[in-house]
Amino acid sequence: MNHSPLRIRKVAVLGAGVMGAQIAAHLVNADVETILFDLPAREGPKSGIAIKAIANLGKLSPAPLAEKSRASAITPANYDEHLDLLKGCDLIIEAIAERLDWKLDLYKKIAPHVSDSAFVASNTSGLSINALAEALPAAMRPRFSGIHFFNPPRYMHLVELIPDHQTDPALLSGLEAFLTTTLGKGVVHARDTPNFIGNRIGVFSILATMHHTEQFKLGFDVVDAITGPAIGRPKSATYRTSDVVGLDTMAHVIKTMDDTLPNDPWHKYYKAPAWLNALIEKGALGQKSGAGFFRKVGKEIQVLDLTSQEYRPASEGASEEMGKILGIRNPAEKFAALRASSDSQAQFLWAMFRDLFHYTAYHLGDIADTARHVDLAIRWGYGWKLGPFETWQAAGWKQVAEWIAEDIAAGKAMSDAPLPAWVSDGRDGVHGKDGSYSPSLGRNVPRSDAAVYQRQLFPDPLLGETFDTGTTVWENEGVRLWHLGDDIGIVSFKTKMNTVNDAVLDGLQRCVEECEKQFKAMVIWQTSEPFSAGADLKGAMGLIKEGKIKEFEAMVANFQATSMRIKYSLIPVVSAVRGMAFGGGCEFQMHSARTVAALESYIGLVEAGVGLLPAGGGLKEFALRAARDSVDGDAFNMIKKSFEAAAMAKVSTSALEAKQLGLLRADDVIVFNSFELLYVAKKVAASLAETGWRPPLPARDIAVAGDVGTASIKMMLVNMLEGRFISPHDFEVGSRIADTLCGGSVERGSQVDEAWLLDLERRHFVELAQMPKTQERIMHTLTTGKPLRN
Repeated sequence: MNHSPLRIRKVAVLGAGVMGAQIAAHLVNADVETILFDLPAREGPKSGIAIKAIANLGKLSPAPLAEKSRASAITPANYDEHLDLLKGCDLIIEAIAERLDWKLDLYKKIAPHVSDSAFVASNTSGLSINALAEALPAAMRPRFSGIHFFNPPRYMHLVELIPDHQTDPALLSGLEAFLTTTLGKGVVHARDTPNFIGNRIGVFSILATMHHTEQFKLGFDVVDAITGPAIGRPKSATYRTSDVVGLDTMAHVIKTMDDTLPNDPWHKYYKAPAWLNALIEKGALGQKSGAGFFRKVGKEIQVLDLTSQEYRPASEGASEEMGKILGIRNPAEKFAALRASSDSQAQFLWAMFRDLFHYTAYHLGDIADTARHVDLAIRWGYGWKLGPFETWQAAGWKQVAEWIAEDIAAGKAMSDAPLPAWVSDGRDGVHGKDGSYSPSLGRNVPRSDAAVYQRQLFPDPLLGETFDTGTTVWENEGVRLWHLGDDIGIVSFKTKMNTVNDAVLDGLQRCVEECEKQFKAMVIWQTSEPFSAGADLKGAMGLIKEGKIKEFEAMVANFQATSMRIKYSLIPVVSAVRGMAFGGGCEFQMHSARTVAALESYIGLVEAGVGLLPAGGGLKEFALRAARDSVDGDAFNMIKKSFEAAAMAKVSTSALEAKQLGLLRADDVIVFNSFELLYVAKKVAASLAETGWRPPLPARDIAVAGDVGTASIKMMLVNMLEGRFISPHDFEVGSRIADTLCGGSVERGSQVDEAWLLDLERRHFVELAQMPKTQERIMHTLTTGKPLRN
């Protein structure tokens, strides 16, 4: 068994700014004891700055804390009183402002208090790691590196590791394993060059976009319309992203490139455009100041017009020709059309891609070991679906390389620097079955075989990469049962958004049967997110519209039978959840022997949002768990909590919060790296099987809150109705949820079985589905994707 040379129990974060505080938050999300340091406050408690930063975590959006109460696990500290606390820390992350002199002074201050085994890392976004290391005692140099989290650190998958030339490789590997498994990050090794990989390429892409925006005289709203989801990038595209980051921050990063890359062939572009400086001078810094490239006035989004320097409604989008080109599915054909078009938007987009490809290829050998590191850094740090090299390769490497060379020769490119020779050595790309290209080695290099990556059975694939998809045992239109050469069966859905229809229901029951015969355990795992968006409402509504009520009720009964088949399987069934697990998807995992959930799992019984109630056994499980876990036989307090979760269609913002809501159990497992989910789920399933797992005994003595409990909840609903917080139909739905959770019209404390509760679920569900207002809600949601309150 491999043991990490770096064991991390306690971490200190130096700097309680927005980034440092959020890094601390994510550490406590992962159950890592954390101390947050900052300067001593001039007034009040000396650790007041850190205390205030911790308190502010609950106000940030998106939430850095996976569960709000975790804030109390962060210990506030200051440099005057608490430096001795550093002696007990195994990892120290410096996250103060990007000033080399400030960082060097801090390192000198902390050095005498750092233990001989601690690793020290700087969260700098671009300063020289070797220059920072100079301030450390010689003995600490092997235990120092850069560790660049991307903002917001809980959600952005990327962390760049940048070693000093004296960093101990074994310790760096230990840190990489900690970041990957404990914090759930995608680690990319970068060379010690300004802005490393992500920001070097990402910021240049923004600079190139700004340059060509001006060159082709396009509006910021137009550019965002064609540089967002239309080309596989986030909705915030270019200029909205800059507003979110902060225009002053953007200008600082650009200046860093200007100061530190004087000999770069693109150096003349490392200047903030005059109009960007003008915005900053006016205090229009983007989202944090209320205005930047865009601003919101009432409900209207306005954009800055470069010509008039005034804001106007943001209404312009892609031209008709640009829209047609963006609709071309074949990347090679799309890029050919972009280059050949006379449309200014198409010319802009080709020029933007051309200069990005040129720049990235030219600098690959300087900034990264392989092309893989560049593409993953951009995908994980900037949210692009494909990295620059993947985009180029998909569009036809050789042809695009010829076009770039032609434009360089014609003086159309931003730099006249030639493409590296390896670009045109006959290759069809930089990614292949044997790995990704390394200019320094002159060959393709496979992925790391480090032990931590053996846990990723299906890593995030690059273009051209394929992984063993296992051996199929059985499949139908809804599901596939397969294995990876061992005794764990894996079931994956084949429907859109992994929704649940008749084929999935019948298929799951068949898969349990097959696994009982052939395997020692079964895992439900989807090849891509979400786990499941719930029932196929469109198909279900078809039965109602045709008046096939008996068939509709039979479908609901089959849903319940599937949940119960999972629960009472003779082998353990483990649900591996990541992303959304709504409605029926949530109910399947509630009936599993165990759930293994990625931290970023958004779980909820959402049926009330469309005028229904959970009828796949979810309310039954809530009632059963309340009875089992209640104190002195009084389940009502737990029932009330479950009622709120179901009636308000609450969706957890994390797997940790799902436990608080009762949607996950205390012994369900949370995994921080979603690419390790299947590995862990299989291990959990195997462990359950090895310990002689048996299904639970049928629950026939479930003590319920009865009609008294229902009446108590209805009183709360009446108050909400009279206060106009809910509609009459919300009252109807809520009353039926309460009736089911409390066991129907029976006395308080009565004992019922699971079949009784399932009958209540099914009857209320079928009756609600026939009501016009529920049907209106369902059709509105199917049409618009948004809930209707009627």
